[in-house]
Amino acid sequence: MSLETKEKAVLNAVVGATEEQQISKNVTQIIAEDSYGNNTKPTETSAMMGGLEVLSMTELYDSSFEPRVPVVDGLLNSGTYIFAGAPKVGKSFFMAQLAYHVAMGIPLWDYPVRQGSVLYLALEDDYARLQQRLAMMFGDESTDKLYLAVKSKTIKDGLAEQMEYFVKEHKDARLIIIDTLQRIRESDGDKMSYGSDYDNMTPLKEFSDKTGVAIIVVHHTRKMAADDVCETISGTNGLLGAVDGALILYKKKRTSSEATLDIIGRDQQEQELTLERDLETCVWKKVKAETDLFVPKVDEVLELISHFITKENPSWEGTSSELIEVVPGLADLIQSNTLVRRLNINRGKLRKDYNIYYQPLQRKSDRKPFSLKLITEEAS
Repeated sequence: MSLETKEKAVLNAVVGATEEQQISKNVTQIIAEDSYGNNTKPTETSAMMGGLEVLSMTELYDSSFEPRVPVVDGLLNSGTYIFAGAPKVGKSFFMAQLAYHVAMGIPLWDYPVRQGSVLYLALEDDYARLQQRLAMMFGDESTDKLYLAVKSKTIKDGLAEQMEYFVKEHKDARLIIIDTLQRIRESDGDKMSYGSDYDNMTPLKEFSDKTGVAIIVVHHTRKMAADDVCETISGTNGLLGAVDGALILYKKKRTSSEATLDIIGRDQQEQELTLERDLETCVWKKVKAETDLFVPKVDEVLELISHFITKENPSWEGTSSELIEVVPGLADLIQSNTLVRRLNINRGKLRKDYNIYYQPLQRKSDRKPFSLKLITEEAS
């Protein structure tokens, strides 16, 4: 069997690349029927104003959205990101390292990782090169949660359907890496505009918002230096404007084994890390961080709830007034009519910091019940 035939066979098994007309139609229907916790969809309390669907601030606070948790605490949240760097700076090695750590569920340096399946579209490689690279970096230890493909469709021709198929088949999907943007973007001739760059990233951003799966798109930096590191990303500001953030890897001296990783995001602290590449394995090691991660003030309400939902008492169901009655000290901190709003607003924090899943339940008469469940390590 030729290498090209093998590549096609593996891609078919991973992302459903063949018989695209029938598969795409079926998969799109299946995905539409599944609940991914779409945080962009207005709730049933929203009103129509001249065709515009709106929520008041009060209605927004009374709404509950499915929590999104980081892929790597302090480094990578759920969302769509650009990972940019100069050619041959070590971008693909860093992407392989990130993919491996997420698939294995082992910390990346000193940052906790949430394990899940990873799809790595290594579109500028072949399987032989990937085999050698991964073996050099990680030896003989492998994982069946890391899936690799060297061919995919473009954004215009059905990449979203291929990613949907993967997410449908792998319920624990956590991360998709696209290496590189040039291989999947829609061509606009030789013209480059803010609008075309924005339009290229928008379908990926929409997919990430819908599924909660993080997407990283590998791209190049330009040769020209800039005062703002974001200005070094090749193309227009439309690329960064359409996504949730960027990771930019660069060297101050081309021959140095050290590099700087700048991390910029909408919902995360900006960071600058100094990394060093191991000359034997090509694995990136963290040397230092310029700033410590910000630790927010403890919410006493959530703290008391976390002491109530434990391994000995892993689940609870009821109303806010009923919860106040059974949690010692809670009545001194908050009233029952505002407790549900506090839980709605902090649903993601409960999930991320305390491993507690808060879920509003179907309203019964004048009761607004909800459940609290401790998330086991296997389910996290």
